Amino acid sequence: QVQLVESGGGLVQAGGSLRLSCAASGRTFSSYLMGWFRQTPGKEREFVAAIRWSGPNTSTYYADSVKGRFTISRDNAKNTVYLQMNSLKPEDTAVYYCAAGPRGPYYSGRYDYWGQGTQVTVSS
Repeated sequence: QVQLVESGGGLVQAGGSLRLSCAASGRTFSSYLMGWFRQTPGKEREFVAAIRWSGPNTSTYYADSVKGRFTISRDNAKNTVYLQMNSLKPEDTAVYYCAAGPRGPYYSGRYDYWGQGTQVTVSS
Protein backbone atom coordinates (compact mmCIF):
# COMPACT_ATOMS: atom_id res chain seq x y z
CA GLN A 1 0.00 0.00 0.00
CA VAL A 2 1.21 3.48 -0.92
CA GLN A 3 0.10 6.72 0.69
CA LEU A 4 0.71 10.13 -0.85
CA VAL A 5 0.27 13.41 1.01
CA GLU A 6 0.49 16.79 -0.71
CA SER A 7 1.36 20.06 0.97
CA GLY A 8 2.45 23.57 0.06
CA GLY A 9 -0.66 24.95 -1.57
CA GLY A 10 -2.07 28.33 -0.76
CA LEU A 11 -3.02 31.75 -2.06
CA VAL A 12 -0.53 33.68 -4.16
CA GLN A 13 -0.69 36.69 -6.46
CA ALA A 14 -0.12 36.36 -10.18
CA GLY A 15 3.58 36.23 -10.92
CA GLY A 16 4.40 34.65 -7.60
CA SER A 17 5.76 31.24 -6.71
CA LEU A 18 4.84 28.18 -4.69
CA ARG A 19 6.53 24.86 -4.05
CA LEU A 20 4.34 21.81 -3.65
CA SER A 21 5.56 18.69 -1.89
CA CYS A 22 4.33 15.12 -2.13
CA ALA A 23 5.51 12.75 0.59
CA ALA A 24 5.23 9.03 -0.13
CA SER A 25 5.04 6.22 2.39
CA GLY A 26 4.52 2.49 2.15
CA ARG A 27 5.54 0.26 -0.71
CA THR A 28 6.87 1.89 -3.85
CA PHE A 29 8.73 0.56 -6.86
CA SER A 30 11.87 1.92 -8.42
CA SER A 31 10.22 1.94 -11.83
CA TYR A 32 7.32 4.14 -10.72
CA LEU A 33 6.65 7.51 -12.22
CA MET A 34 5.62 10.30 -9.90
CA GLY A 35 3.22 12.75 -11.45
CA TRP A 36 1.40 15.97 -10.71
CA PHE A 37 -2.12 16.58 -11.97
CA ARG A 38 -4.55 19.41 -11.37
CA GLN A 39 -8.31 19.73 -11.48
CA THR A 40 -10.89 22.50 -11.48
CA PRO A 41 -14.62 21.97 -10.93
CA GLY A 42 -16.34 20.28 -13.86
CA LYS A 43 -13.12 19.28 -15.61
CA GLU A 44 -11.02 16.13 -15.81
CA ARG A 45 -7.75 15.96 -14.01
CA GLU A 46 -5.09 17.54 -16.20
CA PHE A 47 -1.52 16.33 -16.49
CA VAL A 48 1.05 18.83 -15.23
CA ALA A 49 4.43 17.11 -14.81
CA ALA A 50 6.05 13.76 -14.06
CA ILE A 51 9.43 12.27 -13.11
CA ARG A 52 10.90 8.85 -12.44
CA TRP A 53 10.70 8.04 -8.73
CA SER A 54 14.19 6.51 -8.70
CA GLY A 55 16.86 4.92 -10.87
CA PRO A 56 19.03 6.23 -13.69
CA ASN A 57 16.14 7.44 -15.83
CA THR A 58 15.98 11.15 -15.06
CA SER A 59 13.52 12.08 -17.79
CA THR A 60 10.96 14.70 -16.91
CA TYR A 61 7.68 15.47 -18.63
CA TYR A 62 5.69 18.69 -18.68
CA ALA A 63 2.43 19.92 -20.04
CA ASP A 64 2.88 22.62 -22.65
CA SER A 65 0.99 25.06 -20.45
CA VAL A 66 3.63 24.91 -17.69
CA LYS A 67 6.89 24.43 -19.60
CA GLY A 68 9.44 27.03 -18.57
CA ARG A 69 7.52 27.90 -15.41
CA PHE A 70 7.20 24.68 -13.39
CA THR A 71 9.98 22.29 -12.38
CA ILE A 72 9.49 18.80 -10.99
CA SER A 73 12.21 17.24 -8.84
CA ARG A 74 12.68 14.46 -6.32
CA ASP A 75 14.49 13.78 -3.06
CA ASN A 76 14.68 10.03 -2.66
CA ALA A 77 16.18 10.24 0.83
CA LYS A 78 12.98 11.97 1.95
CA ASN A 79 10.64 9.95 -0.29
CA THR A 80 9.38 13.25 -1.61
CA VAL A 81 8.68 14.78 -5.00
CA TYR A 82 8.40 18.54 -5.47
CA LEU A 83 6.74 20.85 -7.93
CA GLN A 84 8.30 24.30 -8.04
CA MET A 85 5.81 26.68 -9.62
CA ASN A 86 7.03 30.08 -10.79
CA SER A 87 5.36 32.90 -12.71
CA LEU A 88 1.97 31.68 -11.59
CA LYS A 89 -1.11 32.71 -13.52
CA PRO A 90 -4.77 32.78 -12.48
CA GLU A 91 -5.31 29.92 -14.92
CA ASP A 92 -3.11 27.76 -12.68
CA THR A 93 -5.75 27.86 -9.95
CA ALA A 94 -6.77 24.28 -9.19
CA VAL A 95 -6.52 21.45 -6.74
CA TYR A 96 -3.15 19.82 -7.34
CA TYR A 97 -2.77 16.08 -6.87
CA CYS A 98 0.31 13.92 -6.78
CA ALA A 99 0.15 10.39 -8.14
CA ALA A 100 2.29 7.29 -8.54
CA GLY A 101 2.18 4.55 -11.13
CA PRO A 102 4.33 2.19 -13.23
CA ARG A 103 3.15 3.30 -16.67
CA GLY A 104 3.38 6.25 -19.04
CA PRO A 105 3.28 9.78 -17.67
CA TYR A 106 0.51 11.67 -19.43
CA TYR A 107 -2.75 9.90 -18.56
CA SER A 108 -4.43 9.84 -15.17
CA GLY A 109 -5.68 6.29 -15.74
CA ARG A 110 -2.11 5.00 -15.71
CA TYR A 111 -1.53 6.00 -12.09
CA ASP A 112 -2.43 3.64 -9.25
CA TYR A 113 -2.13 5.88 -6.19
CA TRP A 114 -3.33 9.39 -5.51
CA GLY A 115 -3.04 11.96 -2.78
CA GLN A 116 -5.98 13.99 -1.51
CA GLY A 117 -4.88 17.20 -3.18
CA THR A 118 -3.78 20.66 -2.15
CA GLN A 119 -5.50 23.87 -3.23
CA VAL A 120 -3.56 26.45 -5.23
CA THR A 121 -5.27 29.78 -5.79
CA VAL A 122 -3.66 32.48 -7.92
CA SER A 123 -5.24 35.90 -7.64
CA SER A 124 -5.15 38.58 -10.31
